[in-house]
Amino acid sequence: MPKLPPLLLALAAAAALTLAGCHGKPQRPPCPAGQKCLEFGLASEPATLDSQRANTVTESWVIGDMMEGLTTDGPDASPVPGGATSWETSPDGLVWTFHLRRNARWSDGTPVTADDYVFGLQRLLDPRTASIYAYLAYVIKGAQPISEGKAPPESLGAKALDRYTVQLTLEHPAPYLLELTKHQSFYPAPRHAVAKYGDGWVAPGRYVSNGAYKLVSWNLGDHITLAKNPYFHDAGHVCLDRVDYFQTPDAIAAERRVQRGELDISNTFQSNRIDRLRQVMPGYVHTHTVLATSYLSLNTRDVKPFKDVRVRRALSESLDRDFMTAKLMRAGQRPAYAFVPPGTANYPFGPKTRWANASFAQRQIEARALLAQAGFTPAHPLKFQLKTTNNSESLLLAEAIQADWRAVGIEVSILQNDAPVAFAAFANRDFDVGTMAWYGDFNDPMTFLGLLKSDVGAQNYGDYRNPAYDALLGEADREPDASRRGQILARAEQIMLDDEGIAPLFYTVGRALVDPRITGWVDNSENWHRTRWLCRR
Repeated sequence: MPKLPPLLLALAAAAALTLAGCHGKPQRPPCPAGQKCLEFGLASEPATLDSQRANTVTESWVIGDMMEGLTTDGPDASPVPGGATSWETSPDGLVWTFHLRRNARWSDGTPVTADDYVFGLQRLLDPRTASIYAYLAYVIKGAQPISEGKAPPESLGAKALDRYTVQLTLEHPAPYLLELTKHQSFYPAPRHAVAKYGDGWVAPGRYVSNGAYKLVSWNLGDHITLAKNPYFHDAGHVCLDRVDYFQTPDAIAAERRVQRGELDISNTFQSNRIDRLRQVMPGYVHTHTVLATSYLSLNTRDVKPFKDVRVRRALSESLDRDFMTAKLMRAGQRPAYAFVPPGTANYPFGPKTRWANASFAQRQIEARALLAQAGFTPAHPLKFQLKTTNNSESLLLAEAIQADWRAVGIEVSILQNDAPVAFAAFANRDFDVGTMAWYGDFNDPMTFLGLLKSDVGAQNYGDYRNPAYDALLGEADREPDASRRGQILARAEQIMLDDEGIAPLFYTVGRALVDPRITGWVDNSENWHRTRWLCRR
């Protein structure tokens, strides 16, 4: 039988273990007397709760409540001590030593040790894990050869000096390392649970976590329930006893559930309904600038026309970004003519597409001319499929894109998939053009630009490749001066934009509906809001 992609394998395994013996639609239990519970609406269903296999923002929301890295997200998402209480670096910035909490326990009571953090990184890089985020660990010495199957896991520059000391030796200085160590790919993995259950350790009843919450149940298509982890080192300061994550891909349905009091929070809402929401739900609407860019990825590996820069440029410049942001989205999004969003730390905001200052009418004329030069005319139009996720806002955006392309003679069909299915298809290059949104994994330009490096793997969805671009990213890694490093990265981004490596659409905004009775929600650029910091009045 055909082999499922890793994300879908994880989903299938969870389904088999969770739904066995269940009948009818799962119902959430009432909040026990004397406890405080949170009902949270997620925009999509997670595909996995495995830290080393997770890929999407949705998965990170849930896993980040259960797992804790060496550092963790503070209330404003800035890195604060997590599994480590302190750390120091060598003068050259290449060796970082982290000192762990001695009272840390997994949710089954087993001590959390330095070996669990090292094992988590080795598992991330193991080719059998097929982690889409393995490239993030390439900053650690020896990581890339391990990921490529050319070196044993033990050669990694991550060592347990003793039970409570982790040492990371880096390939190059990384001033953003404390941001990386709070990312799910750097979370520890419970060696004892993985040894017992293999990849099935993530199922309810088997999952052990070291963070504020533990997994109780996962009812596919309905909700995931977490309960406070009594072994968490700061359990005494965790206010909410239980959190139910409901899968609510229909943003308008989620909005109504918040309005009726069935949900306390929805982590998105349909952008063009913002004025109405502010009228009927005053105090609930949160919007703020985040480090995120919506863009289109073009499959340059498998779709021959997309190998031609003239075609890629025509596709990108023929899109009306002003209409998308001002008329269609309307929640503060800004047209994007670059990939790295404004506000990213240590970066000169300057690179942009060469045609960014032309009027939309001029760009349409040039797009038609470029298509004709590439051999596509009204008698022989360019045809392909646009793949997107199946929420109402994605469809609105896809239809606007389709209309813009139709105006320059391109014939496009739209295919919507559930989010896990769509992202599995993107990772496996089962698409022509896909709608994407990249939320920065850490506050540094490399979280955006590193995504398009030729050796990144699956998340470089369009397979953009340019040796000059790669060389500049490598040069930036070796540059200790932050200002000069930013200038080098800006040169790299300009090369990519000249190549039309992606089609940027707009800089997005964080959007959420939060019941005013919920306290501790802090709008922040990384858009993380861990439940351990929230409470209910």
